[in-house]
Amino acid sequence: METRHSCRVIFGIISPMSHLIEIRDMYKIYAVGGEPVHALDGVSLCVDEGEFVAIMGSSGSGKSTMLNILGCLDVPTKGSYLLDGIEVAARSRAELAKIRCMKLGFVFQNFNLLPRTSALENVELPDLYMGRLSRRERRARAMKLLERVGLKGRESHTPAQLSGGQQQRVAIARALMNNPPVVFADEPTGNLDTKSSVEIMNLFTELSNEGITIVMVTHEDDIAAYAKRHVVMRDGKIMRDDHGEGGKKTTEQVSQLVKEALA
Repeated sequence: METRHSCRVIFGIISPMSHLIEIRDMYKIYAVGGEPVHALDGVSLCVDEGEFVAIMGSSGSGKSTMLNILGCLDVPTKGSYLLDGIEVAARSRAELAKIRCMKLGFVFQNFNLLPRTSALENVELPDLYMGRLSRRERRARAMKLLERVGLKGRESHTPAQLSGGQQQRVAIARALMNNPPVVFADEPTGNLDTKSSVEIMNLFTELSNEGITIVMVTHEDDIAAYAKRHVVMRDGKIMRDDHGEGGKKTTEQVSQLVKEALA
């Protein structure tokens, strides 16, 4: 793991250490049938390096909107979003794209791999966009990451030649290609069987223990149980933000937490 320092640099601006993610009084408002709908309604949240956070809630609770804004895939209607100490809420689309490549990794429910491209080439993609490494360095890093996620020997396989769990491992390796401090996961086990889901969640736990921040959206209590922090949302608001006792909860404990938050 690379050592992180007391200052960070984004777009040439030096910023002192702060929360990795900090949103304040954030709103996302849509007009539906001429009426405003608050997908996010005055939300505030801070996430520090190395945290493993599960964002939970039913459909329409605002959890996916939250993830999209945190991942710089969308912008808030109003409010502040500091990422690595730098305000990003009002950045242009081009700047947000650069931030995503530099600072963020993504893992999606549907894997989002290029279908006719090998596992190795899929993992290399983020650096192809950034151009930080030489071709030899990029290939070596992608090979190392595939080995890290347990896919050594399958570098030349296309997604069609891999199981769902293996495809998600390729997606995780791709998310790590540019060494991001935070990985966002959107229902990462939604298309996987139980065995593959456990393997993927154990891998996320290992990454968190290595200091990578994981922010995951899920509606499954047994998957959320792997996280050490649970944020429960309803109607665009955070109903509960539970840091727990620093250890893994049982599925039953997570279920009870959600019930209490939404009661």
